[in-house]
Amino acid sequence: MLLSYCVVNTNGREFLLACLEAIRRTVPPDLEHEILVLDNASDDGSAAAVEAMDGEIRLIALDRRQGKAANDGRLIEEARGEFCLLLNEDSELQPGAVPALVGALRADRRAAAAGAQLLSPDGRPVPCAWRLPSVGTVLAGALFLHRGFTVESGGDATRPVGWVQSSAMLVRREAALQVGGFDPGFFVYSDETDFCKRLSDAGWRVLYVPSARAIHHDQMAQDAAGAERRIVEYHRGRDRYLRKHLGRAQAVLLRPLLASPYLFRALAALALPGHSPRRYWLHARQALRPGRGDGIREAAEAYNSRIGS
Repeated sequence: MLLSYCVVNTNGREFLLACLEAIRRTVPPDLEHEILVLDNASDDGSAAAVEAMDGEIRLIALDRRQGKAANDGRLIEEARGEFCLLLNEDSELQPGAVPALVGALRADRRAAAAGAQLLSPDGRPVPCAWRLPSVGTVLAGALFLHRGFTVESGGDATRPVGWVQSSAMLVRREAALQVGGFDPGFFVYSDETDFCKRLSDAGWRVLYVPSARAIHHDQMAQDAAGAERRIVEYHRGRDRYLRKHLGRAQAVLLRPLLASPYLFRALAALALPGHSPRRYWLHARQALRPGRGDGIREAAEAYNSRIGS
């Protein structure tokens, strides 16, 4: 089998149905494929909606919530395809995306992953490929030069990059298994960065494919009530990546640099209407002390405790 569509869903029933409809609408004729959906213990009827759909969809319905990295890893293990197309439930493939991604990996036998150009719901390209984190990227961020130095998406040419977002990422299954898949120590955020870094360390390339496009609704960002937990989890994941790949001492030394642009933005927000100083202060606090606070992991653990009691 050539391709396994691998979709992770957590309480995103309507997004999930749109994602699956986009797969049906854009799948190339005669493409040998399968569709796997991992439902992350949703309580909004997502699993029942998938079971009621026409067509062959392999549903993995969890009874306890896990992190995104663990779920993507499970799908890669369960898949039968040569390539696995990892999709968030809130991603919608656009026509031509699959041939472009598969063609990119077939053309470059040393490429292990290929990321699509992500679009906002109104069709605008959004950053989706970056240099791997380093002292240089942290300095660029502190000097507000990250868009020019760190962001690697944009333009029309398929090319190697540091890492791509896993909202619509095609993975060569052989390479993923070679490096041990996704590290479940990352609950969400920086999991795909770590995955791409380990692929690169093993001699594989990661590609950005601008001709492949997918709308990303960014469901998590629409959850205003969970914003603080997302910020906690974001900085926790980034700190784990830096400690894992740069060493603990260097990761700790970089924390003030990581916090500084948020501090400047917080001060600016005091005078700018429509901006939240509190949000930037929270980012700065978590960058300095990424081990504090409750994130998305704790929310999942609390949910598991409730349903298990």
